[in-house]
This record gives sequence, structure tokens and C-alpha cells, in this order.
Amino acid sequence: MTSVKEFRIEAAATEDELGRGSFLFTDDYSVFDWGKMPDEIPDKGASLCSMGAYNFELLEDAGVPTHYRGVVPAGGGDPVALAEATVPPREMAIDLTQVPDLPHEGRDYDYDAYHDAAGENYLVPLEIVFRNRVPVGSSLRRRTDPADHGLNFDEWPDEAVDLDDAIVEFSTKYEEGDRYLDRAEADRIAGAASVDDLEAVAREVNRVVTERADEAGLTHEDGKIECLYFDGEIRVGDVVGTFDENRFSYEGTQISKEVIRQYHKRTQPEWVEAVKAAKEEAERRDVADWRSLCDVRPEPLDDDVVDVARDLYAAGANAYVGRELFDAPPLDSAIGAVRRL
Repeated sequence: MTSVKEFRIEAAATEDELGRGSFLFTDDYSVFDWGKMPDEIPDKGASLCSMGAYNFELLEDAGVPTHYRGVVPAGGGDPVALAEATVPPREMAIDLTQVPDLPHEGRDYDYDAYHDAAGENYLVPLEIVFRNRVPVGSSLRRRTDPADHGLNFDEWPDEAVDLDDAIVEFSTKYEEGDRYLDRAEADRIAGAASVDDLEAVAREVNRVVTERADEAGLTHEDGKIECLYFDGEIRVGDVVGTFDENRFSYEGTQISKEVIRQYHKRTQPEWVEAVKAAKEEAERRDVADWRSLCDVRPEPLDDDVVDVARDLYAAGANAYVGRELFDAPPLDSAIGAVRRL
């Protein structure tokens, strides 16, 4: 698992009822699907919790159903709106759905068994990805041609492409090596949830997050959502519009987890290449656990890099929610430090 959130259950979901629980956002981080890295970024968890809560409240105002129930005050108690939190929250109260086991042999996953166990109250085993920009190096350039998306290019240009209409794609969520899907396979994996409805929800989430980013002086480049299906309705789950789930930029500089990814590429290329090789070898052998094939481990970040990353998350969250939740430098200063890495 690569999640950097802890999961708490108060009441488990049943076949016909949602449960209740919460996410506890840690200061862990994950890059290249590695899982927990050997160090932490202070205030990262609270930054993501705050941004996620802010976006869920925007979505609810826009009429988009979600699993969000509020943030939990630092001393515990009933969940409250983000505006009522006196300190940056680290815990988010949510409704719970069923998440059955996904049986598999090697890389052959049994989605029929998943849905037989799930009924009509389940987490859709997909990630729905939306892209407002296609940067140089995007996997989309390797997998598709511009014409596939109605773009008037014979081939992808050397510079980033800004899109008038977002591209929406579907990828697997629970497979060890996630893969992008054509629409027919995504529809099969989604079960009772319609891919047309999932796409419509993703586009509305993208609209809400993009508009808020514009107001905050940020550019929203891409992101993803996860959804649950309950009582015939699709609801947005997990967490939305944070610097881990989405890519934002500020005056051309990334303000997302991509900063840390790129830093590892520059400073720990042996590990990055070993990860890539392990994933390829796992695919050749048809085994799910690629990490067991990786003989190089990541090294901790230098303290000054951790400080830069902390300020980026905190300053970015302040800008996005329009409130000085964190003691952090202005976003201009945090971005300047990133550019000097």
C-alpha cells in the first residue's frame, strides 16, 4: 500500500448501510508508488487535510455528493466545518463503504468476485484522472496520439499543451502495477457504477478545483478522484484537490508532490532506475509484488530539503484555502526556495 493516511473505523459499512470512520493524515510521503519513505515532511498531513476538507465543502456547495462529514477538532469530538477549526486539522470524518478483497493470481484480477461481494455499496475500484495540461514527459504522450483526443497536431509538440477541454481517463486502483484502461474495460471494472456518470462527476470536480485554484493564483494542471457507489448514487471519496492528488503550479513552478519526485530523480537516480526495472521485471514474471524485486532502497532527504518541502505544502495550503492556517512564508518565497533546490 502507498497511502500516507491512517484509516479509522467507528462503524463498519454493511450491504445496505454506510459506515462511519475517519482519515488521519500523517506527515509521511510516497513517491514512485514506493509507499512510506524513510523520512517525514512536517505539517504535510495537516496541509492535505485542510485542502481536502476545503474542497469537499466546495463540492457540497456545488451539489456534488461526497463521503465527507467534517474535520475532527484537535481535542476530539464531533466533526466540524473547516472554518470552525482553530488549529490545522489532521483528521477528517468520512462515511465508509465496503471494500471487498480483490482476488488475483499474479496479475490476473477477479473483479467479478469483488462485485459479487460488494453488492451496491462499494468503493469503485478505479481512479478517474483528469488532465487540463499535457506536459513534456507525460505518460499520455507515450500511450496516445493527439488525434485520439481531438487535438489538431500530427504529433505531440515539444512544449506543454494546454487543453480547452479536459482529458478524462480511467486507471485501476487496487492492482499492484496500476494501468490505464480503455472505456469498455473501465466500465466492466466499475460494476454497477456507469463510466459516463463517473466521468461527469470527475469533470465537475475538475471545474470546482480549477476555479478555486484560479482565484488563489494557482494553475490546476491535473488530478484524480476516487468514488463510492451507494444506493444508486456516485459519491466522491478519498480526498480531493491536494498537492498529493493533483498537480498545481505557480508562475510556472510545480507546487505539488511532483517537486519531491523530480528531486529524487536528480539526486537518487540509482533508486529511481531500480524501481523502474523492478516494475518491468514484475510484469515480465507476472508477479504483483514488484518491491520485492527492487534491491535499492531510497535515502532520506537532507534537512534543508525537508524544510523547503514543508514550507511549500504549508504556504500552498494557506493560499488555496485563503486563510493563514500555518506559520509559513509567503507563497512567492516558498516557490523561490523550490527553484533553488
